[in-house]
Amino acid sequence: MAAPRWIIDGNYASSLPIRLKAADTVIFLDLPAWACLWGVIQRRLRHGGGQHDAIGVYDRITWNFIRYITGYRKQMAPRVRQLIAEHAGDAQVVVLRRRRAVRRYLAGLTPPEAAATSAVAAGEERS
Repeated sequence: MAAPRWIIDGNYASSLPIRLKAADTVIFLDLPAWACLWGVIQRRLRHGGGQHDAIGVYDRITWNFIRYITGYRKQMAPRVRQLIAEHAGDAQVVVLRRRRAVRRYLAGLTPPEAAATSAVAAGEERS
């Protein structure tokens, strides 16, 4: 978080307040359990099981993990929403509830360098 730009993935509640206070944008993926389980299956088929340090995949599917996924919206999501409300300050909060919405959101993002180039090309001033 000390870098000028960063992305952190995960909802580790113990460090979430610190990360939220430093963030300018918070993206909360509020996906249905079936979509998350489908993602786990796809990742397993694509990468196999186990740990793959080179691509950042650690895949250990247990019944506890499946229960965590299926109960997330009822048990953990309210806690995460509360932490966002308490600690995100002026950060832009984006809640995405479907994979299609995630794809559309990502497609609409423009890297800062490209945005600056586009503004200059259009004759706009940027401050």
